[in-house]
Amino acid sequence: MAESGEPLVRLPRELSPAGALVRAGLAERLIAADRQLPAGVRLRVVEGFRPVEQQRAIIARYDGELRALHPGIDAAELARLSSRFVAPVEVAPHVAGAAVDLTLVDVLGDELDLGTPIDATPEQSDGRCWFAAAGIGPDARAHRDLLAAVLGDQGLVNYPTEWWHWSHGDRYWALTTGAPHALYGPLSAAVAA
Repeated sequence: MAESGEPLVRLPRELSPAGALVRAGLAERLIAADRQLPAGVRLRVVEGFRPVEQQRAIIARYDGELRALHPGIDAAELARLSSRFVAPVEVAPHVAGAAVDLTLVDVLGDELDLGTPIDATPEQSDGRCWFAAAGIGPDARAHRDLLAAVLGDQGLVNYPTEWWHWSHGDRYWALTTGAPHALYGPLSAAVAA
């Protein structure tokens, strides 16, 4: 990783009513992708930068769910299952401000059908949270393909176990695109303030 030092910026309210923070370069790419969408369809970013403490809490909560589903699971298998849905802190793109969780909405701001709610775990969705999952309807498939087209055109990559998770400049992005290094590393909550 070669940290670029790019600042976190707040996404425009029309793109993220919650005011998600992301790296400046990612914000530019998201705005450009949103402009590529057909009339009447918009991106809706629900989450961007996530402090390390919040990432650890999400990991702990999901690990608890997995332990309840798989009594006696060993640490290695727990880590493998958990990392399908939530990245370990040391590589998590949200803690670097390099990732967003997003969906598509119509002109009224209502979410379009993408097959599952955002953050549906593999267990809750019977695997339909995977971007390429079978068992979703034709509208959901078309909407996922639309996301892939406009976000891919801007250099974002999808984490394949979560249709809603897209990133740029993080370690996963570097790995999948063949970039020589990641651009963004973990940030402290103080930097985001």
